[in-house]
Amino acid sequence: MKAIIISAGQGSRLLPLTLDMPKCLVHVNGRAILDHQIVALRAAGIAEIVVVGGYRYEQLAAHVAAASPRGRVSIVRNPFWAAGSSIGSVWAARAHLDGPFCLLNGDTIFDEGVFDDALAAMRPGVNLVVERLGDAEPDDMLVAVEGGRVAAVAKTLDRAAATHRSLGIVLSPDTAGGGYAAMLEAVIGAPGGTDAYHHAIVDRLARSGQVIALENSGPHWQEIDTPQDIDRWTRDHVESPRATD
Repeated sequence: MKAIIISAGQGSRLLPLTLDMPKCLVHVNGRAILDHQIVALRAAGIAEIVVVGGYRYEQLAAHVAAASPRGRVSIVRNPFWAAGSSIGSVWAARAHLDGPFCLLNGDTIFDEGVFDDALAAMRPGVNLVVERLGDAEPDDMLVAVEGGRVAAVAKTLDRAAATHRSLGIVLSPDTAGGGYAAMLEAVIGAPGGTDAYHHAIVDRLARSGQVIALENSGPHWQEIDTPQDIDRWTRDHVESPRATD
């Protein structure tokens, strides 16, 4: 399985930390967000990792080269990162969606157990890792789950219909990527498609019953959008031993 990390954006809410570096290189507990992700993915047995860069691409490429001298992490460029939404980064990495994959947002830190549990529970087709909603936060990617399947995904989903939030992790164990790549082409090619969040791909698949909901109920995770999120991770998380390259 190959992991694809969407890390093209600047992260304006983390300014001035992101004035001179991409969001994924901001340090949390002494380690870049990207490096937290690489450690967790490798601990789950995913050795091949592709990073999609955009903002300050050269700086990110140099970090990837230094962090993975044996080439187990590679990078692709989304030159249009500032002109569209996250679906453009998935499009830039579309060549890597033709087999088993794990796609994740580049601004979220995960305990290793999040990936362990998801990989153990995933089923053929497309899977989305979710968490029961509780109190919704303004930036949540809302999810409606019915009978273990995702029925709809959107930040604009009616709060009354939402049962979960997305962790931003999409997985497929299929040799053909579970039909995700074909739906990517359909969504990005539609009017306004380049401005869509990449979750719009999952939403289109979900509306025909094609997406499994994998519920995370234990391992810790944190989306890093603001300095307060960094403080929250530092306060709530117990660091596990570091993996080696």
